[in-house]
Amino acid sequence: MNIDKNAVGFIDDAQLLADEAKYSSFGDTVHYVDPPKIFRHGEGSYMFDTAGTPFLDLQMWYSAVNFGYGNKRLNDALKKQIDVLPQVASQYLHQTRIELAKTIALDAKKKFGLDGRVHFNVGGAQAIEDSLKIVRNASNGKSLMFAFEGGYHGRTLGASSITSSYRYRRRFGHFGERAMFLPFPYPFRRPKGMSAEEYSDSCVNQFARLFETEYNGVWDPKTNQCEYAAFYVEPIQGTGGYVIPPPGFFQGLKKVLDKYGILMVSDEIQMGFWRTGKLWSIENFGVTPDIVVFGKALTNGLNPLSGLWAREELINPTVFPPGSTHSTFNSNPLGTSLGLEVIKMGYELDYETTVPKKGAHFLEGLRDLQKRHKEIGDVDGLGLALRAEICTDDGFTPNKALLDTMVDIGLAGDLEHNGKKIGLVLDVGGWYKNVITLAPSLDITHEEIDLAIALLDQLLTKAKKQSA
Repeated sequence: MNIDKNAVGFIDDAQLLADEAKYSSFGDTVHYVDPPKIFRHGEGSYMFDTAGTPFLDLQMWYSAVNFGYGNKRLNDALKKQIDVLPQVASQYLHQTRIELAKTIALDAKKKFGLDGRVHFNVGGAQAIEDSLKIVRNASNGKSLMFAFEGGYHGRTLGASSITSSYRYRRRFGHFGERAMFLPFPYPFRRPKGMSAEEYSDSCVNQFARLFETEYNGVWDPKTNQCEYAAFYVEPIQGTGGYVIPPPGFFQGLKKVLDKYGILMVSDEIQMGFWRTGKLWSIENFGVTPDIVVFGKALTNGLNPLSGLWAREELINPTVFPPGSTHSTFNSNPLGTSLGLEVIKMGYELDYETTVPKKGAHFLEGLRDLQKRHKEIGDVDGLGLALRAEICTDDGFTPNKALLDTMVDIGLAGDLEHNGKKIGLVLDVGGWYKNVITLAPSLDITHEEIDLAIALLDQLLTKAKKQSA
């Protein structure tokens, strides 16, 4: 693709990077490469830099652009809404706000058998904050939560308190309400001598042991009360490296939660909207959450809209009255019109069928790649949420340096396909920052998946030579 460098207002990359270095806060960006990459255009599964080089994007803005760049149907919905009702204060109502809430609530009723309501906000972390208010309100002010090691829920103060990474809290004072972090069954890095299922059961049993006596620290058997109000879960860990637990893990965990009256909050911000082949990733595990938090792909990245669904007892107007939370831009009509179109489109295009098929094809390619590169210690996937763990040549020791080199080479745009230059956009995740977390467009073709595997092969070969 040709980028018009003579267009009015065009500023070249060198000037933009100089201005960014001088005038932008680095606190709201992540500079994975030096210099940071500048992109000019996006289309389908590709982004294009200033030179017009295509980059196959295998992370799609952290799974926010599930339906591809420049999706015509969604772009048209946005354009139509701009001409009808582009903005309205959030104390007033409009049609798509009500339609979207109804659509999500009826979908939850069908799947979970529960009445519930939908509450909107403007970002994933903000929706997590709203869920914390709902949980604390429902538990008479209890402010302590359970969460997982490796879990990520955002970087606001409340969300940081239930995110396991200390580095997000370190510079901001003491977090007296920090969650208790429990082990997440990480199949590839399970204890020696245990099967994945045995490790999963062990994690559940370790959690259940907290309730054996009052001296285990969280339970008062005389009043049948737990000190902790809810367990925040990512059904598949996102930033933690797309770790997929054994199928029965959440059923075992939910039995313990239900026994002791602890709410389950499913964080679907990264895995929602058919990333795993289901609208909500928790659907893959056969349990019913009390609250579902969502964001990102709700608008395909075109509008900052997020929200949550909660069962009726937790969120009805008697217990959670008007003004309990608020944002000026929540439930804005551009976002809700997009969200409504996303859900309609998802069911009409049957992503529940197509995503697992494409995911199986991608996973097969990754397994073939693993046979040719002993540095790929583990591959796994559920739908189009896939992982490849990069290790040393022993196939187990984390190799962050090699993956960093891969990312740099991919963003340099010097790979080759059909005699032309091409780049590859990867995301780094995992507990040791050595995991390629793959979240391609749900509309990626089988041919593009084959191209992705070929480019990963080329990329890994180059990176190993460069690191030797």
